Amino acid sequence: MSKLLTAAFTIAALLAASPAGAQPTPATSGSVAPSATPATAGLRAVRHLVYRFGYNTKATSQGNNTGTTTIDIVGLAKDGGMTVTATDDWWNSVRPKQSNTCEVYPNGGVTCAKAPYALSALQVVVVPLLGQNYFTALSAGLNSSWKQSYDVKATFLPSAGGAGFAGQLYTWNCAYTLNGKGTIPEQPPLILINVTGAMKQRGGRYITANQTANILFDPRIKIPVLVNEVIRFVPQQSTSSYSVELKLIRT
Repeated sequence: MSKLLTAAFTIAALLAASPAGAQPTPATSGSVAPSATPATAGLRAVRHLVYRFGYNTKATSQGNNTGTTTIDIVGLAKDGGMTVTATDDWWNSVRPKQSNTCEVYPNGGVTCAKAPYALSALQVVVVPLLGQNYFTALSAGLNSSWKQSYDVKATFLPSAGGAGFAGQLYTWNCAYTLNGKGTIPEQPPLILINVTGAMKQRGGRYITANQTANILFDPRIKIPVLVNEVIRFVPQQSTSSYSVELKLIRT
């Protein structure tokens, strides 16, 4: 219990330390649900999300290994997936990284069918969490426990420099156990959720990415507003482990 309370207060402190601390849930500019119109090139975003990130550091407004990840939900694909475009903009960089367009399915599954078929080290943490049914188990109670399994088909790039795994497209089998811990003391009605699990590469080098995370989920807008995650690779890679902190600052 003491570890849980420590984690809750730590996360609350992170929110309070940010410019959005007094307003932990940014004002929403549109409907939670995406448009039922199939996505087409140039379609205006139905929802525009901006997360401040820290890669192996805290998510702050400036500093090395910080920046923003923008995720535009542009509608529903013909097969039922939700089409999203994600772009990382690193602090002090000349221009944002190349955008990645993928489909996110209700259970959290992701398919990146357009070149470069990629998810960055930051995007792979948060994009699956946008699946429309990812957190529905919480409707049974804020202390619910459940399992979430799905596949991510992408060129997963674990290093900040984008070296990744030689640009190969693989399917990653993902399996997680999630435990709702109720609302945190300092920031109700945000729900604290503990996550453990792994992404396992199918084929290739059969790499396993073990993950542990704390998530703050806002039930009003159905979106995670803060994610702290640590990823460790087995067998060890050139990037053997990294941490990501993502904080929602705009919707």
